Amino acid sequence: MTQEIRTIFDRIAPVYDRLNNWLSLGQHHIWKEMAVKWSAVKPGDTCLDLCCGSGDLAFRLAKRAGVKGQVYGVDFSPNLLATARERSQSQYPQPAISWIEADVLNLPFDDNQFDAATMGYGLRNVTDIRRSLQELHRVLKPGAKAAILDFHRPNNPQLRTFQQWYLDNIVVPLAEQMGLKEEYAYIGPSLDRFPTGQEQVELSRHVGFALATHYPIANGMMGVLVVSKL
Repeated sequence: MTQEIRTIFDRIAPVYDRLNNWLSLGQHHIWKEMAVKWSAVKPGDTCLDLCCGSGDLAFRLAKRAGVKGQVYGVDFSPNLLATARERSQSQYPQPAISWIEADVLNLPFDDNQFDAATMGYGLRNVTDIRRSLQELHRVLKPGAKAAILDFHRPNNPQLRTFQQWYLDNIVVPLAEQMGLKEEYAYIGPSLDRFPTGQEQVELSRHVGFALATHYPIANGMMGVLVVSKL
C-alpha cells in the first residue's frame, strides 16, 4: 500500500499545487498560514514539515524561523521533493531547507529534536496514523507543538453531498484531462477512511501528547489537529 501511495504522488507531482487549489476552492494558502501559526514556530527554531509535498508549509516555517532557524522537509515522493528543491532554490534561498526522502512512519531523526512541526494533507494518506503520530511525538522536543492540516468529510449531510459532487464533477474530470483520473479518484475513499477530528484527538492522546485539539474549518471540510508535547 505504501508503494502504491508513493507512486500516486510521484505521478501527480507536476500538478500537485493545482490539485490543492482545486480541492480547496483556492483557499489552501490561508489554511496553511493558520497551520503554521498554530505550530507556534519562533525565530531560531528547528522545524519539521512532514509530507512536505512541493514545499509550501516548509517555506512558511522557514520565513518564521528566520536565518538562525533550521527547517527539514520530509516526503517519500522523490518527484515532489525535486519540485520542492527547485522551488526553494529560486524562491526561498535563505535559510536553506533540508529536503529529505523518508517515510513518516520511520523518521531518520533523534528523539526530542524539533521545536515545531507541521503536516499538510499527509495524515490522511499514511498507512498507519497511530504510528505516524507516535513518530511525531518522539521527534518533538518537550513543550513543542505540531499542527496537522487535512481535508475531512463534514458532518453536515448537505455539505458532504456538495463535497462529493465537487470531487466527481470538477476535480476528477480536470484530472482526467491530464491522464490522471485514477490517481485523483482515490481522494473520496481516503476521506471516507479518515478518522474524525475527535478520533484524531483521542489517537493523539493515546500516543502521549499531553494536549490535543481539533479545529474544524471551512464548514468541517477541512480541519487542523494541534498537538502539544510536555
